[in-house]
Amino acid sequence: MIMSRREALLLPVSPWFVALSLLMSLLLSMLLGMSQALWLPDVLAVSIFFWGIHQPRRVGMATAFILGLWMDVQHSALLGQHALSYVVLSYFAFSMHRRLLWFPIKEQMLQILPFFILAEAIGLLIRLSTGDDFPGWTMLLSPFIETLLWPVANFILLAPQRRAHDPDANRPI
Repeated sequence: MIMSRREALLLPVSPWFVALSLLMSLLLSMLLGMSQALWLPDVLAVSIFFWGIHQPRRVGMATAFILGLWMDVQHSALLGQHALSYVVLSYFAFSMHRRLLWFPIKEQMLQILPFFILAEAIGLLIRLSTGDDFPGWTMLLSPFIETLLWPVANFILLAPQRRAHDPDANRPI
């Protein structure tokens, strides 16, 4: 089977790039979390889900749990709230990583939306079960914005893998 131009072979991902992208996502999520706006997306959740699909052996549930605990401490949230959400996202990313990559990006977005809604619902249920007040309906925008970030994450996080190793006229990949 001849591959089309948009399905070019990808170079192997560098473990340093994965770690750096997760660290940058963590820092960006910490920055967005300072505003206390509930509609802002969880960039770290998108990165964990992305790398859980593209590199399930490198970014798994243990990484998601550690980063979730880190977010819990940073947000002064109930310890384990983000960790549980990220572990559930990581589990579903691992369980569907072979199937999801066969679909175009728009269909991928339709398939990942329920998982971001589920992660947000887990956090909400944990908050409500501990006696916290309902935060408001604006928090329902967050999973939709995270889903809209999926093509951006695909473009940015796969960019280093798309470059040609030794490009020349006879070997474009």
